[in-house]
Amino acid sequence: MNINLSGKTALVTGGNVGIGAGISLALAECGAAVALTYYSHKESAEETVATIKANGGKAVAFALNATDSANVTEVVNQAAAALGGKIDILVNNAGHLIDRVEVHEMSDEHWHSVIDVNLSSAFYATRATLPYMGDGGRIVNMASLAGRNGGGFGTAPYAASKAGVIGFTRAMAKELAPGITVNALSPGFIVDTPFHETFTGVEKYDSIAGGLPLKRAGVPSDVAGAVLYFVSDLGAWITGQVAEINGGGWFV
Repeated sequence: MNINLSGKTALVTGGNVGIGAGISLALAECGAAVALTYYSHKESAEETVATIKANGGKAVAFALNATDSANVTEVVNQAAAALGGKIDILVNNAGHLIDRVEVHEMSDEHWHSVIDVNLSSAFYATRATLPYMGDGGRIVNMASLAGRNGGGFGTAPYAASKAGVIGFTRAMAKELAPGITVNALSPGFIVDTPFHETFTGVEKYDSIAGGLPLKRAGVPSDVAGAVLYFVSDLGAWITGQVAEINGGGWFV
């Protein structure tokens, strides 16, 4: 069964690199017009847009500070205008670990910055998008395996924020039903991403992948596939759920 998103519009926050870029490319490949945002790495955003257009798709990129409520509203308005006045699909992918810091050494500023970029950002973008999303709308939020198992060393606010994303997802699934579905993704070890290159280290990849039941690391397309499921007709009767994308690294 082919997934056909022709005529649909999508907004992907943090859609320029890694998992976000994989999601943007997959949505466009299935026919959706895509607006993606970036905080830094403008070149990668331009490259992702160029790739989509070269393959016959429609895409546009906007700079966004996902932790700034007013900026989120402004950019969502701009994205909606660029997409013809509607947003059918929202993927709240923007997020960051920022740094590994133990709680006894953690500043208030660090705690709030991590919470804001991962959790508050999803709230801001969801609120700003709802006026443009009618019945049949789909929202997908980016949680993490860290929100299930507490994450690694020095990642308390990241784990807390991603657990919060799961709670926010289930609350929105109830609040926005029956017209809009809201689900979340919980990726584990996904390589070809700046996140694990920065905070895990390439030299550890083989040993981590070897410890997974499926014996390989995930890649952005593994996550994008779950997005396509949730936003297509295949996932029309699913809401409030969390897809565990981790190669068997976590069993509920």
